[in-house]
Amino acid sequence: MQGSEYQTVSARKGLKSTLIGIIASAFLAIIKGLGGIFGNSYALIADSIESAADVFSSTMLWLGLKWSSKPPDKDHPYGHGKIEALISVGIAIALFLAAFIIAKESIIHIITPHKTPESYTLVILIVVIIAKEALYRFVLKTGKQIKSGVVKADAFHHRSDAITSAAAFIGISIGIIGGTGYEVADDYAALFASGIIVFNAYKISRPAIGELLDEELEPELNEKVKQLASEVKGVEFVQKCHTRRMGAMMHADLHVWVDKNLSVEQGHDIAHRVKDTIKARLPQFAEVMIHVEPSTLQNTS
Repeated sequence: MQGSEYQTVSARKGLKSTLIGIIASAFLAIIKGLGGIFGNSYALIADSIESAADVFSSTMLWLGLKWSSKPPDKDHPYGHGKIEALISVGIAIALFLAAFIIAKESIIHIITPHKTPESYTLVILIVVIIAKEALYRFVLKTGKQIKSGVVKADAFHHRSDAITSAAAFIGISIGIIGGTGYEVADDYAALFASGIIVFNAYKISRPAIGELLDEELEPELNEKVKQLASEVKGVEFVQKCHTRRMGAMMHADLHVWVDKNLSVEQGHDIAHRVKDTIKARLPQFAEVMIHVEPSTLQNTS
């Protein structure tokens, strides 16, 4: 599979999983919101806010994946992959804002007396937890298949929603079982959920910021690229290898040493073979830049 084909297939899979997430999250947000309002549960309302944030961030992601799949152009010769990292940061910011709103309202409800949540809200939460965990597994599997950090970020968004629902379930259960005086357990559950959301926002933003700053990829991948380059006939030594991510695709920069007595044309031919070998064996690499160095006995010792 060539790099362009790999990118097209990856974008298609990412868009499909994201669209499914948007539809599911929108439906669940409405159900949880109505259940929380009529069932006297702020934890469920907070959970609905988190799902609404899911819809917003997943829509941003969908637009980002559409944009990042565009081929390189005059103004963006390296492609549009960085938009995925920007979208991931945007998702993290949305999560931080949702967590702040939930925490603020939770504290207000803790100091304000209110009714005990209705028992049917537990049924709603069980359905939500199962649905969101299934979404998490489906989207994460897709993210791993296409090696997309932003799709994986969307998966963790679904997992955070499942966790907030589980926290709400525990809080509401305590409130119902404990009776009068225990209704605040529902609000403490929402407060706890806000902390989980903040943690997930950090997990999403950290790799995205690394990508924006051209952070080096995992050492194992670097070694694999160097190994493939060194196996090409004519390459005497691979001095440097730097890799970075551009959305679902990757870029590599290598310094390879060849016999100093070779002609420019022969050195150029070796560089092309290195590039073609790496892109054929590792189709996630959209571009491989090769710098040819003249090798001497002292260099290779």
